[in-house]
Amino acid sequence: MTTVHENYRAAARPLGDLLRSVPGDRWNAPSPCEGWSAADVVRHLIGTQRSFLEGAGVAPPESPDVDEDPAAAWTAHERGVLDLLSDPGVTDRTYEGMFGPTTIARTLDTYYVFDMIAHRWDVARAVGGDTALTESELDRLEAALESFGEHAYMEGVFVRGPEAPPGASRQERVLARMGRRA
Repeated sequence: MTTVHENYRAAARPLGDLLRSVPGDRWNAPSPCEGWSAADVVRHLIGTQRSFLEGAGVAPPESPDVDEDPAAAWTAHERGVLDLLSDPGVTDRTYEGMFGPTTIARTLDTYYVFDMIAHRWDVARAVGGDTALTESELDRLEAALESFGEHAYMEGVFVRGPEAPPGASRQERVLARMGRRA
């Protein structure tokens, strides 16, 4: 059985690699997330994780300003979260979540690992990077979408997009469920 630390690291590693490869002039490129640049996607990832941790009573890691260097901000954030996930006092902490009592580990593993995989695709698409998702990542995205049910289409989460065309690849079908076109 894998731990949230391993799952977080597995999603964060390719995201960090992508972010560190983005040329400085590409950070303002529009992402598939309407109205967001590639840098805005990084700001969202860091900001939502920080907000979640604060709300659950955990001091989030400090990171440089995304506007100065999105890749450095992500790298510092990732390192700080992985440090937090090494502490069972953090990961086992319970709180009242949207679907009832849960733990920090379960929420990070279910929602935020999902978010990192989905948004890595968004950044890659924005900057002309590698948009391929692994079978394991597609498994995780599909399982999460099933567990989210209609909550996936609440305001500010996903928009219902057009159906994937006949003969679409698995990745295209999963992305379509998240309102994205491959």
